[in-house]
Amino acid sequence: MEQKMTRQTKQASAGVIAPIFLAFFTMGFVDFVGTATNLVKEDLTLSSGQASLFTTMVFFWFFIFAIPTSYCMNKYGRRVTVLISIAITIGACIFPIFAYAIPGVPKGGKLALMVISFILLGIGNTFMQVSLNPLIANLVSGDRYSSTISAGQFVKAIASFSAPLIAAWLGQAFHIWWFMYVIFLIISVLAFVWLAADKIQEEKQTAPDMSFGKVLGLLGDTVILLCFIGILCHVGIDAGVNTYAPQFLMGAHAGMKASAAAYTTSIYFAFRTLGFAVGMWALAKYSNKVTVAICATCVALSVLCFILFTTVLPVNWILYVALALVGFGNSNVFSLMFSIAGLHMPKRQNEISGLMIMGLIGGAILPPIMGGISSLVGSQLGSALVLIVPACYLVFVACNPHLLGED
Repeated sequence: MEQKMTRQTKQASAGVIAPIFLAFFTMGFVDFVGTATNLVKEDLTLSSGQASLFTTMVFFWFFIFAIPTSYCMNKYGRRVTVLISIAITIGACIFPIFAYAIPGVPKGGKLALMVISFILLGIGNTFMQVSLNPLIANLVSGDRYSSTISAGQFVKAIASFSAPLIAAWLGQAFHIWWFMYVIFLIISVLAFVWLAADKIQEEKQTAPDMSFGKVLGLLGDTVILLCFIGILCHVGIDAGVNTYAPQFLMGAHAGMKASAAAYTTSIYFAFRTLGFAVGMWALAKYSNKVTVAICATCVALSVLCFILFTTVLPVNWILYVALALVGFGNSNVFSLMFSIAGLHMPKRQNEISGLMIMGLIGGAILPPIMGGISSLVGSQLGSALVLIVPACYLVFVACNPHLLGED
């Protein structure tokens, strides 16, 4: 087994890391998929089953392209791979503008253009998620690695939190919620130009025997496997709550429109943003063992609140507490699992990154299951019950930190 990375003091200047943080902001565009799904569903009068496929279209590509992106990093470098991801994201922003800004586009045409956008967003975000986190390892390391990833996730969360609010305002005030994609497009172009001009010294990665099978073989290591499942659960919870938060509220208030309930997503992202802010400090000060325990406790309590809201206490503040707890608790799970895996096998960081990002397929798995079970039971209680599974896994890991190499 490879030895864990020694603690180092490598740090980056603000001028070098700033464009990377803007790229993290661009990464946050993927979280708009939940809000966009509900708004497109309403615009095009789609069924819940049809609309839930949008989330799958985005997150499915993490499974397909995560490991090939690792190959791309080994061949072309991490910065170039991030630039490719931003270029694909720019394409994803253009298609919704065509769908809504051009007069006379039929319903079928709008649907096709939105499907293409969701697919490109998923592919671009896969490239970005795989390459952007390891790029940080060229700038900081050791004790600062986890906290810097959380700092990047905090910047990402700002986009996640603000986008639904801006889209809701644009939709209710001007009936142009889709103008959010114009804003995304401008920011993406700026991120591409700035990062292209950035000078980053990358450590040479050598993986002459790298293959798809050998990368998957890393799952034979207990720490890597548990981190992978942890990310699977984290993203499943994230995508599920992102998509169904408005529907929890709409289920308790008959006749409420998706645009009116969109603010619930921002409550979730607001506390997720707060979680990242606290995580930047906590991950640098406390052990991973302590932070995993805090995360798991918050997520478990949130599931209890969701169940209470959908059964005996359908009052709004219970839902708000649930969203706050899951947003705060789930926020740093990715940073923890990603950094634990990366530090466990430091010489295989490109491959580990691709493997961990494959875990984002959880975002394509959990939301359709939540939708299917909720349809089966006739209420959002079904969605809440599905969340029990990933919450229990996080509690299991928190109760057994030695399995992650955390004494």
